[in-house]
Amino acid sequence: MSKSDFGLIGLAVMGQNLVLNVESRGYSVSVFNRTTSVTDEFVAAHSDKKIQGFASLADFVASIERPRKIMMLVKSKAGADPSERDAVDAVIESLVPLLEPGDLVIDGGNTYFIHTERRAKELEAKGFLYIGTGVSGGEEGARKGPSIMPGGSEQAWKMIQPIFEAISAKVNGDPCVTHIGKGGAGNYVKMVHNGIEYGDMQLICEAYQIFKTAGITTDEMAQIFDQWNQGELESYLIQITSKIFTIKDEITGQPLVEQILDRAGQKGTGRWTVQSAAENAVVISTINAAVEARILSSMRDQRLVAAPQFSGPEPKIDLPKDVLVQKVHDALYASKIISYAQGLDLIKKVGEAHGWDLKLGSIARIWRGGCIIRARFLNRITEAYERNSDLVNLMLDPFFKDILNKNQESWREIVSLGVLNGIPMPAFSASLGYYDSYRSARLPANLLQAQRDFFGAHTYERLDRPEGEFFHTEWPEVIG
Repeated sequence: MSKSDFGLIGLAVMGQNLVLNVESRGYSVSVFNRTTSVTDEFVAAHSDKKIQGFASLADFVASIERPRKIMMLVKSKAGADPSERDAVDAVIESLVPLLEPGDLVIDGGNTYFIHTERRAKELEAKGFLYIGTGVSGGEEGARKGPSIMPGGSEQAWKMIQPIFEAISAKVNGDPCVTHIGKGGAGNYVKMVHNGIEYGDMQLICEAYQIFKTAGITTDEMAQIFDQWNQGELESYLIQITSKIFTIKDEITGQPLVEQILDRAGQKGTGRWTVQSAAENAVVISTINAAVEARILSSMRDQRLVAAPQFSGPEPKIDLPKDVLVQKVHDALYASKIISYAQGLDLIKKVGEAHGWDLKLGSIARIWRGGCIIRARFLNRITEAYERNSDLVNLMLDPFFKDILNKNQESWREIVSLGVLNGIPMPAFSASLGYYDSYRSARLPANLLQAQRDFFGAHTYERLDRPEGEFFHTEWPEVIG
């Protein structure tokens, strides 16, 4: 049997769909899974395709044309501790004795970027190539075309570029893949992509909660979100939300969404994003609020105990429906811009710190198709960075600045409406707070600096003296 063009380890649903995608583009594929029966069943189900399955890792490796291109889709559990090892490391350790110099290993899972950089150094020292690759789009994307975010050496990228460009999503013929940068850049960008996704989803959920409080039915919401998806809010998440609202529960006949337990899960990339932002002194308040909202949702037992014990306003939203819908639309659009601006700011700062030479316009371009956060306005983000590659913050681009200025009144009304009616709106509120802080020429941090100097002699700078000149005051003594 002739040797395969590509190898994949890990035949969960994502892996299976990715293999079928690669094979459909004219490439032959070898597959391996730790549970042999999964391999056998998958290959048997696709016996008409150029797919070979192997029970032995050695036979799997030997079946692939050199220089080998082997992709792992193995769940990573290693977090921010650089010494931590997980299942990905175990697979690599099993592969190393079977590889030959020049072979390429690709990690296609959600891996914390420091482990990508560690593994790349370890493998490159042995003469192998390594790429950490973010893959977004879920099962459907893996099969039909995902957004792909590879990071690693230029040599490694060139090896896999034809296959990745072939299998990626296409927008106007452009493949939704690009070489993100060196080292762990690909996994880092995918991590922040997921953080933006957290923010986007939470904002949509808060819009839903406002509509629900106002007495708008899920059938009406389906129409609202469908209409939004025809305009400037067009996105994958808006589209699927409109579909969700149309589904009725087979048992009760009620909207299925209302039968689903309000306890959200998460896989860790949102928390990693928040941790990285804190470590790098970057504000991502919208994403942070979304992560915290998921954590609060998981505290359902406590919430059920607390609910009858605490008082709040009797919700009453009496705006005309068409007025409310437009104001929520404007608030959602403005908040969405903030979520993306914060995520891109984090990518920019960390990319500069690591010398990754990231191109934010190119990153936005490959997010236009295949991935979960794909949206019409990503074209506008790409254009913003084409106009000014040194753009300090997305909010300052003329297009987005005009939207924020135009929508800020409705934005404030919706946040106020939520507060006055006791509707939790952490992501909307955090987004508006970031906007107001960013546009403020003076913040109350002067008092904060006075407090720090009072209790810790941390010193402060003065408005009437050159920056970098520090002062300390002998504050009055406090007794008791």
